[in-house]
Amino acid sequence: MGWRGLLPALALAVTASTGADSRPAVASADGGVVNSVGMRMVLVPAGSFLMGSPPGAPLRQEEEVPHRVTLTRAFRMSATEVTRRQWFALMPTSPGLPQDDDIPVASVSWREAQEFCARLSQKDKVAYRLPTEAEWEYACRAGGQDDSGGAELEATAWYADNSDGAAHGVGSRKPNPWGLFDMLGNVAEWTQDVYAPYPRLDLQTDPGGPATGTSHVVRGGSWRSFPPALRCAARTGTPASYQLPQLGFRVVQQVE
Repeated sequence: MGWRGLLPALALAVTASTGADSRPAVASADGGVVNSVGMRMVLVPAGSFLMGSPPGAPLRQEEEVPHRVTLTRAFRMSATEVTRRQWFALMPTSPGLPQDDDIPVASVSWREAQEFCARLSQKDKVAYRLPTEAEWEYACRAGGQDDSGGAELEATAWYADNSDGAAHGVGSRKPNPWGLFDMLGNVAEWTQDVYAPYPRLDLQTDPGGPATGTSHVVRGGSWRSFPPALRCAARTGTPASYQLPQLGFRVVQQVE
């Protein structure tokens, strides 16, 4: 189901008892919010942008049909990908091989990412979820129109040319202009949306993707990716059950 179908379940989790060890989110010095597992949640304003890539753009794929998208509500997004430390704070399983706690968690399925969001929602009494595909690309672009890291790629992303074949600690490269780290590279990221071709509409408002499907959109490229995958518009689909060593996620919460 689409992310809107998930919200009732998250709302139930939010209203459930959170236990004695829960603590509310607190404001951070830079205006973000630090939650109970140490995630800094960055405010992303509502706005409009051109999603996809225009014909003739370097490295463009045909499915990246350009269309204008408006997001009518602000949201908060985790400044980094979810780390192993944050995962262990809530989840009983240890995905992948033992590694440093500050690298992004990986080898987690889309369903496991959903379970993490539900548990975090219950703990903090705030509804968390995966970003929609449109929210993810909007946050990646951070108010700009560039479809890639360009000259900044080396400074902002861990990818095939500089990663030494492994993920690295979150926040160790330069953030984008909105204070979000590793939107390109390090680990690729699950989104909420079911994978499908873009609707043939020039204008969309708060799109959430198809209601049903077996594969979900993955964005951002990873430590093993080359530049064609390290673009704001690049997209691929992955079955919800897959657990890949280069695939993790980050979370968002709606701002009402």
